[in-house]
Amino acid sequence: MIMNTRQQKQWGEKRYYSLDFYLKQTYGEKLYKLSLNGGMTCPNRDGTLGRRGCIFCSRGGSGDFASDASLSVTEQIEQGKALVRNKHTGNGYIAYFQAYTNTYAPLDYLRKLYTEAIMHPDVRILSIATRPDCLDSDVLHLLEELNQIKPVWVELGLQTVHEESAVFIRRGYKLPVFERAVKDLRRANLSVIVHTILGLPGEDPGMMLETMHYLNTLDIQGVKLQLLHILKDTDLAAYYEIHPFPVLSEEEYIRLLGTCIGHLRPDIVIHRLTGDGPKALLIAPLWSGSKRHVLNSIHAWLKAQDIWQGKELSL
Repeated sequence: MIMNTRQQKQWGEKRYYSLDFYLKQTYGEKLYKLSLNGGMTCPNRDGTLGRRGCIFCSRGGSGDFASDASLSVTEQIEQGKALVRNKHTGNGYIAYFQAYTNTYAPLDYLRKLYTEAIMHPDVRILSIATRPDCLDSDVLHLLEELNQIKPVWVELGLQTVHEESAVFIRRGYKLPVFERAVKDLRRANLSVIVHTILGLPGEDPGMMLETMHYLNTLDIQGVKLQLLHILKDTDLAAYYEIHPFPVLSEEEYIRLLGTCIGHLRPDIVIHRLTGDGPKALLIAPLWSGSKRHVLNSIHAWLKAQDIWQGKELSL
């Protein structure tokens, strides 16, 4: 699918297929994402594949903004709603199981957890972050069943298409595993959102662009473009202290991001443009802590350079 003038007019100032635009177009309003904690772990932490997780992963399992796992799902949702009441004027929410690997538990437990979330009257979408090697047939059938009630999104952490980088970050699976998971999820009519990281050590802009080109070949519905950020108490932080590697400057990141956006299929919804780890944990790059400023700079640069999502594909 190639970008066209009608899409440009619809997207407006953002110049890409944003999650906000998709939600307003589909649900008539912005839906606020509530980060939930299902109290799970990860095969990269419990000894199945490893003990220390992916090299960049914090103690919270990438769920540093998620709720307290000791609360019920309903309690977490209500607590999340109360926290955003002053900035969210809509009536709908996305229930987002974010921390660790959210299909890595007994099926009965997952069914109870997901059902409680999806049946909440204010939840419009159930979103589940997981690993592609933790999606067996029983889990897929459960997700397919829930998708008949309300839409289910499955978020997969690919990060990079390059195997050498995948080994460095301790991803723990090879590319064919990811490809099989995407095909299985789409066969079950589930929406697939892929997490990628820009700025991994050893990857130049051409390599990162290869990851974007790879995504264009897949039947995926969304992507998160994540700036590599180094957090305290991670193995990446320990590596960075001993082997300091160059991190992207704000200007470098914006140029790189713009190139990636220009090469992404225009039907892929962009869910994220940068990273925003907790400021108390952030080691580098420190500029990424000013999220609003960074986003404003990205949008201004895209406009100034006349960058549109998919524009490079039409050349």
